Amino acid sequence: MRKATLIGLAVGAVVALGCGAGSTATSGGSGNSGNNGGKTAAKTAKVGEPARDGKFEFTVQQVKCGVPQVGSDLLNKKAQGQFCLVTVQVKNIGTQAQSFSDSSQKAFGADKTQYSADSEAAVYANEHADTLFNQINPGNQVTGVVVFDIPASANLATLELHDSPFSGGVTVQLT
Repeated sequence: MRKATLIGLAVGAVVALGCGAGSTATSGGSGNSGNNGGKTAAKTAKVGEPARDGKFEFTVQQVKCGVPQVGSDLLNKKAQGQFCLVTVQVKNIGTQAQSFSDSSQKAFGADKTQYSADSEAAVYANEHADTLFNQINPGNQVTGVVVFDIPASANLATLELHDSPFSGGVTVQLT
């Protein structure tokens, strides 16, 4: 009986910590969006407008689709369909260093099809491969390219940008 109680308490603690981590990441973004606190819908921004999620402020500067390959003539990666190159500025608005991960970012077509970022292609697309993959200190910002490999016939409609895999995200309207 005692062993079952301890296991139950341990599972409860893990669940509580998981919920706390998720709410901490999302609560940072709701402070400046004019929402009523707690878990609320993410703000929608447009290209060129800053949008916040957690400890990051994102500004999508440009989206270029229809790119067949990234890299140089000798070192490159070819798209399965077409690459969409999303140039994004990421500013740390928190009080601790934090890493930006392209694998936490999502793109959606008009039909709501979800696309994940291609980290290998991003290495070729970013002249300085470490631009987005290093820690960003508080107050600092970096600009880099997040790459999505989507079907040649597809178009991107929105991006969902996250400061971590557990955050609520913020939507950027592309069309």
